[in-house]
Order: sequence, then structure tokens, then C-alpha cells
Amino acid sequence: MALVLGTNCGFVTTAPTVDPLGSSPPFIFDGVSEAMKYTSPIGAVKVTEIGWWSSQTSEETNYEVGIYSHDSGSNVPDELLGVARTNAKGTDAGWKVATGLNIAITAENIYWIAIQADATTTDTEIDANTSFGRISEMWTNGQSTLESPWVSGAAWTATIAIYAVYEEAAVGTSTFTKNVNLNFG
Repeated sequence: MALVLGTNCGFVTTAPTVDPLGSSPPFIFDGVSEAMKYTSPIGAVKVTEIGWWSSQTSEETNYEVGIYSHDSGSNVPDELLGVARTNAKGTDAGWKVATGLNIAITAENIYWIAIQADATTTDTEIDANTSFGRISEMWTNGQSTLESPWVSGAAWTATIAIYAVYEEAAVGTSTFTKNVNLNFG
């Protein structure tokens, strides 16, 4: 499998389970915050899980995941809307997942899905793909936490293996309201 928007990167309805096999060399991801810009799908109301693919073994460390609003003037992440700060990476390669999230989002809005990993002696890496790169990945080196607002860094034309599972509004739920004035005379 490769990195496929809506399947193993970006907003997804089901968490991926297999290696995304990024086509580019993986990015070193030690002491770095990274964020990818995506538009939330129609009907999306909250994020319940965020995950990323660790492409090699490395020492245990903490990682953070979160959702940022979009600064349309500068085209960068803005305010941190929700975060899971304490997550054990483990030492093996594979999907690293933070579950049980309840981050409110609005359908068809631009958000930044973000991750940060504390530094390890052996490189921690994340799968990437530059062949269908998006001018939307921001990274900031030397980070020990996801900061709010986002601390500006550098931009890459790449897509990284990070996803956010979203939920839609419950069936029968409407966001439409109508005021009716009944006059029975």
C-alpha cells in the first residue's frame, strides 16, 4: 500500500492497520513538531483518534498529537484546538495511535493534523511521500511539546503518514433550525 489520502493519511473514517509504504525516504522525527493541512469532510463533527506511522525501531519516548485551526493569512497552523499530550511510542515500528479523543471540528473547514515526538538516540522516523506532495507540511525542530499558537518553522512539499479518525453527526441530527410564529388568532 502507499500513502492514500482518506485511507492512511488525512481525515479517515477507519484507522489504517497496514504499513503505508511511503515512497520517499522516511523523515527523521526526533524533537520535531509536524503538521499537515487537510479539509475536513462533509458531515465531520469531531476527531476521536490520531495516528502516525513509525517506520523503524527506536527507543521509547513520548509523543503528542493534536488538531490546529488554520491561519489563512499565513497558510500555517494557528491555535491548538485539542491535544493528547502523554502517549508512549513504544520501541517497535508501526502505527502509533492516540484514542479516546473528543476534538470538535466543523465540516468542510481547513485543519492541521499535528504530531510531536520527543528526541531519541536512534532516529525516530515517519513515512513520507513527495511524489504527491502537498505544500502543506510544516515542521518545527527542537520541540518538546505542541505549542499554541503554532511556532513557525519550515514547509515541505510532502505528505506524511498521519491520520485523524473523524465522526459524523448522528443520523437524524440536524443543525438547521427554523423559527416559526404560529398565530391562532
